[in-house]
Amino acid sequence: MKKVNEILTHLKYSPEFKKLKTHTTLEKLINTLPLKLKKGVKFAYVKQEILFFVLTHPVYKMEFTHNKDLIRSLLKTLGIANITDIRFFVTNVMEKKKEPIEEEPTFAERSYGIFENAIKDERLHNKVEAIRALIKKA
Repeated sequence: MKKVNEILTHLKYSPEFKKLKTHTTLEKLINTLPLKLKKGVKFAYVKQEILFFVLTHPVYKMEFTHNKDLIRSLLKTLGIANITDIRFFVTNVMEKKKEPIEEEPTFAERSYGIFENAIKDERLHNKVEAIRALIKKA
C-alpha cells in the first residue's frame, strides 16, 4: 500500500498536473524574493515562456524593473530555465475590503411557556407573566 505523500508526489510530477508544479515553483519564487518586493506581488504566472508578475502598485513596477537581474538569478537557482523574458504590470482592478457582516445570534425557542408561577410578590409575578407572554408569542 502506498503512502499518501508518495501518491501526491507521483501526481505532482505527472504531465497532467504540470500547471500545479508550475504554480508551486512560482510560489516558491515569490517567497524567495526580498520582503520589499514580495509585498508588491499579487500573483505570478507563465505564458508562452514569459514570466508575468501582477503587481499591486505602480511603485513596485519600478522596483521590479530595477531588480530584474535578481529575479533572473533566483530563477536559475530554483531551476526554472524555460523562462525567456520577465514582464511586470499593475492590475487595474482595485481590491475591495469586505466588511464582516455581524449577525445577531438567533435560535428557536424551545419552551412553550407552560410552567407554574408560584411567586407571591405582585411585581415579580407580573414580570414572569410578561416573560411567559413573550415565549408564547415566539
